Amino acid sequence: MTSTSTPPALARFNVLEEHAALAVLHEACASTTWAARLLGARPYACADDLYSASDAAMAELTAEDLAEAMAGHPPIGRPKPGDPASAREQRGMAGASEELRAEMLELNLAYQDRFGHVFLICATGKTGEQMRDAVRARIGNSPEQERETVRTELGKINRIRLARLVEEDA
Repeated sequence: MTSTSTPPALARFNVLEEHAALAVLHEACASTTWAARLLGARPYACADDLYSASDAAMAELTAEDLAEAMAGHPPIGRPKPGDPASAREQRGMAGASEELRAEMLELNLAYQDRFGHVFLICATGKTGEQMRDAVRARIGNSPEQERETVRTELGKINRIRLARLVEEDA
């Protein structure tokens, strides 16, 4: 028998005042459009409903919305100071050699020159070498291909961050 009750953390999110709920959503994703879409779809009965709403909102983001979302992410290898999510997600770079760090800096700069934004990848669970290999592989993408790859990666990041939100204890 499955439970039909809303998980406690999700139930708390459902009843947050609008400004507080927007603040929580902006911690997950810097896109104002994405956050507004998720806020407007409350209440959520279960985590899967929230994830589906996130995926649908992500699919409809414009290039400008994606740029706004990406602006909330620091370059790989340089997590935002004081941001535990950034540090946790980029943990794979924590023990990287100075050589790998220098190479990632160089690749990040080349990527940013080519596409006009930071290299974005769902870094959770990836090693520094895997992230380096990904930027090497993706730097040859067309801008259109890369925009869709970024959209997919942002969707993965958002799901991980939303999962943390709905799985929190009181």
